[in-house]
Amino acid sequence: MLEVTGLSVAYGGLRALSDVSLAVGEGQFITVVGPNGAGKSTLFKTISGIVPPQGGGIRFCGEDLLARPASDRAHLGIAHVPEGRQVFKSLTVRENIEMGAFPEAGRRHYARTLERIHALFPILEQRHAQLAGTLSGGEQQMLAIARGLASGPRLLMLDEPSMGLAPAVADMIFDRISQIHREDGLTILLVEQRVAEALELCDRGYVLETGRIVLDGPYQTLMNDDRVRRSYLGIGDEES
Repeated sequence: MLEVTGLSVAYGGLRALSDVSLAVGEGQFITVVGPNGAGKSTLFKTISGIVPPQGGGIRFCGEDLLARPASDRAHLGIAHVPEGRQVFKSLTVRENIEMGAFPEAGRRHYARTLERIHALFPILEQRHAQLAGTLSGGEQQMLAIARGLASGPRLLMLDEPSMGLAPAVADMIFDRISQIHREDGLTILLVEQRVAEALELCDRGYVLETGRIVLDGPYQTLMNDDRVRRSYLGIGDEES
């Protein structure tokens, strides 16, 4: 479904991504993990068209994504739930969801999608008339995911959904993301710093460090890798 090949991105002469390649098959759950500043959010912004690449290619469902303006990409079926949630704080919860439904697929299936959103996140139905800026951080994250789902996406990209959330709230968010993938069969690309939880959900994971993919493989391969265990899971050699 999504093929990123040899992607390179630079900001002001500083290389953010170097020769990054990854693939996301339809119906898969793919996770990208790595430390702060590794280039994870830059990868998502490049796929969404916010940041132009210096080199490489991106294809989505057979189309050359780089030949399409950023404004087209939601209509092609890509939903980007950004880092930091970025809800429209002066709009109500329902208005935020309606904004997400702007693509044709979102408008066509809006009633059914709204029902699904309320099943996943009942609090959003209860607070449909409340201004988004008055919600808690966890509720804003639910709303950001709901706004992405409202577009009727084929690919849901989630950038650091646990950021700034209490552990129990982050666990609930992960449970809902897993539920969306498992029950709806939606293709998901997740960027996350909570490595153990993120890898546990995925079909395949990629480790991104200083703008480069340094390791990739299925869950068990990555969890058994000494580098991952030591650097991201806090498990030393003596505990292996």
